[in-house]
Amino acid sequence: MSIKIGNEEFTEFNDLYDDPSFVSDSERAEIEFEVALIGKLIEAREKSGMSQKKLADLTGLKQPAIARLENLKAIPKIDTLFKLLDPLGYTLAIVPKEKRRKTD
Repeated sequence: MSIKIGNEEFTEFNDLYDDPSFVSDSERAEIEFEVALIGKLIEAREKSGMSQKKLADLTGLKQPAIARLENLKAIPKIDTLFKLLDPLGYTLAIVPKEKRRKTD
């Protein structure tokens, strides 16, 4: 289904997401980082076989708070990330970006 905004017609979410007048490169990078970060958090929790409730009990957070994070309804602060990652056996690290190959 398409929508009309101003004089432009958009048919898919990606049309807006990829349009720099709606989402800047820095906003897009932030969104992609948050999605990847939460994805890794969910992956770590599931790999450990831990429920949201068990993780909540171990961290002192409430299960609904963890659900909100996993559903991208909230973005955790760094101290919260450390609380969540520690019982899962993970930590945060800053690593260099992978160098992209130049194609000629």
